This record gives sequence, structure tokens and C-alpha cells, in this order.
Amino acid sequence: MTTENEQSPVGAPRPVILVGYVGTAIYSFAGVAPENSLIFVEEPDMVRRRGTAGIIASSPLVRDVFEWEYFIPGKADEFYHAYRDLNPAAILPMTEYSTPFAARLAERYGLPTASLGAAQVLRNKAQLRGVAAAAGIRNPEMSPVSGPADVLDFMKAHPGSIVLKPSNRQGSVGTLVIHDQAEVEQAWTTAIDQAEPTLTPDRGMELSMLAERFISGPEYSVEMLVHAGQPLFFNVTAKKLYPGGRPVEIAHTIPADIDGKLRALLGDETVRVIDAVGFVDGMVHCEWIVSDGDPYLVECAGRCAGDGIIDMIERAYPVKLNQAYLDIMSGEPVSVELPEQAKGGSSIRFVDAEPGIVVEVTGLEAAQGAPGVFYANVYAEPGEEFFGARSSLERPGFAAATGDSPAEATRLAAEAAALIRIETRPFD
Repeated sequence: MTTENEQSPVGAPRPVILVGYVGTAIYSFAGVAPENSLIFVEEPDMVRRRGTAGIIASSPLVRDVFEWEYFIPGKADEFYHAYRDLNPAAILPMTEYSTPFAARLAERYGLPTASLGAAQVLRNKAQLRGVAAAAGIRNPEMSPVSGPADVLDFMKAHPGSIVLKPSNRQGSVGTLVIHDQAEVEQAWTTAIDQAEPTLTPDRGMELSMLAERFISGPEYSVEMLVHAGQPLFFNVTAKKLYPGGRPVEIAHTIPADIDGKLRALLGDETVRVIDAVGFVDGMVHCEWIVSDGDPYLVECAGRCAGDGIIDMIERAYPVKLNQAYLDIMSGEPVSVELPEQAKGGSSIRFVDAEPGIVVEVTGLEAAQGAPGVFYANVYAEPGEEFFGARSSLERPGFAAATGDSPAEATRLAAEAAALIRIETRPFD
């Protein structure tokens, strides 16, 4: 671990600070960032719980991991004074929860940044709703709620199904679709269980809930690279959800197989979002539902997309998106071509299983060797409890594939994922 006020080693490249440890970043930035340049900033509880220091020790790309309570406001300024001579080349948020810290820290070092104001609005779904609505962007009607009585009042005022969700979480944690007022009491109890043991510190996070009118329609996300408030590249991803009341994604396909008019509309609406919040430099991942031809904003993250979407974009177009991202955040001209259209397709399909105790996992090697597959993995292990895909964190496995078209990639990923079988027995 590094001590305060330590400078970069003599002859070492300027560090690239990644706020929030994400293991796949080590692979994503291989060939992009110099060796011995990556510094992760991570909460002490997560470093201890996940064994981060040991994981990064064998990587020639990673210089160090700094333990820092970046969830707490003001900690970016403290970090800046503690490591004022660090001279980073760029500062990138790796997780949803790290975006305000990364933005403020970049401001202090004089580096390109989303801006602290934009990061704070994007991190708070209630604030984003208000800002977007004021800018004329379509949003579902919503209201902050502090208990079941508030949820019932909202349902009475907005007949039909609603979504109950946290305003300050990620990955569909604590998010439920409610169709009937009789479901509210149980739904509230279920939704406020928002444990994320590997992604949040022991001190916990504030409970902050919203009720929103449910919007029905196909779902998409827009991944956009932004410089000086202007889009340089964007992709539209098609999404598919697990069945049931948890809006958790079971599949992504890149690019979305949609007509040029809808693609342009989703891109234009995302530009309106970045303009509304004052986003300056970086990457955004904005989610949309299209109902009767009109896009409704679901949420927007001021960071790279998760679920392997960036890797799939790089393969489908192809494009060196991580290189372009690092160029922008380093204040350098973009050094790679940014194509407007994809040449192929990529897709990821997540695995499902019956809730219960995991008895056996089979088929992973077959999935890994299936046509078009470039990556497949399983997280479930025999003896573990599986409660269903209640959030993005709890999906038990996946297969990702490329194809000559989005449709072919979707088919290949689904076929490979179907080879992975997770057998469970009922809970005792």
C-alpha cells in the first residue's frame, strides 16, 4: 500500500487512477495504459473483503491500490492534498458509486472530467428526473417515497403498474415492478433489502426510494463517448429482461437491430441528457424505454457501461473505445478511428436457474467452446444459496458471442448460455 504524499517512482509513467476496483479493467486497459501505471482507489472495507491487494499483485499493469473512503463527500479533496504530487495522467470512475469522487478529484488535479455537478445529478435518480423533465426530456411520473403508505398514495394517483426503486443504487438492486396495491407492503419489505456486500462499505448507505409510473416497451441503452459536451461516438444496445417483477437484464445485443431513425432519435435524446446535466468529458450509459415511438429516460450513468458492454462494442464495430476514452480523459487528441456503424454484432446472454441450494454446475466448457463465444463463465458453486436474479449482481453465469450480425450474435450467445446448467434443490 502507498503512504500519503508518496510521489510516482522515478522513470514510471504518470499514473491512471481508476476509482472503484473492477477486475476486468486490468484486461480492458491492457495495451491501452502503460505497464505499472494503473492505481485503483477503493474503500478499505472492500479491499479487505475482496482481497484486492492480492489480486492486483501479479498484474504488471497495476502499480498499487489506495485505500480511501471515496463514498464520503469531501474525500476527493482530502485525497488531493494527501497525494498532491501524484501527477496523474487521467482519473476514471469504474463504478456507479465512484463517479462523484472521480469527477471532483479530476477537477482538483486539473484534468478532464464529467464535472462534479453532472456526476452528482446522474448519481441521484430523483435529481436526474427533475433536471431532465425541466429540459423537456420524457420521464415517467415519479415521487420520493419513505414507506408503504407513500407508495399506495402514488398508485392511487397514477393508476396502473409502478416501479419501486432506490434513487442511489445500481444494477437494479432493490427494484421491483408492482402491479396491484395489495402487493405494496411485501414489495416495500423486499425492496429495502439492498445488500451489496462486495460493492458497498460496512457503514452502509442511506435508504432513498422512488415510486415511478411503469412504462411498457422495448428497452435500450446508449453508450456515448463525450468530449467538451459533444458526442464523438455512440452505440445503441438492445436489452432483454428476466421474466417476473425484477427488471434485471438477461441479455444485451450490440448494436440494437433497429432502424436508423430510432437509432438517431436515441442518440439525440442522450445528447439532450448530457446537455441538461452539464456533462463535459467522459462516457455515459443512458437507459431508455421506447413506448409508442417515444423514448422515456430510465436512468443515466456517468461512467462506462457494465455487463461487458464496452468489450462487446469494441468487437462489434470494431473500435478501440477504451483507448479513445483514455485519450479524452488524459486531455489528448483521440488517437483511434471512431466508426459510425458496426460491421458485426455481439451479444451476452445470462443464465437462469431455479432458486434453491446449488447442487451441480455443468456445461461451462461446452459453452466456452461453442461457435462465436469469446467468453463464458459461471459464478454459482455447489452448496451456495441461489435466490434468483434479484439484481445484476446475482446472475449466476453467462456466455458472450460475436456474429456477422446482431441477430446471429444473439442466437449464438443464447445457444451457448443454454449449455450451462445449474441444478438446485429446494431450500430446507
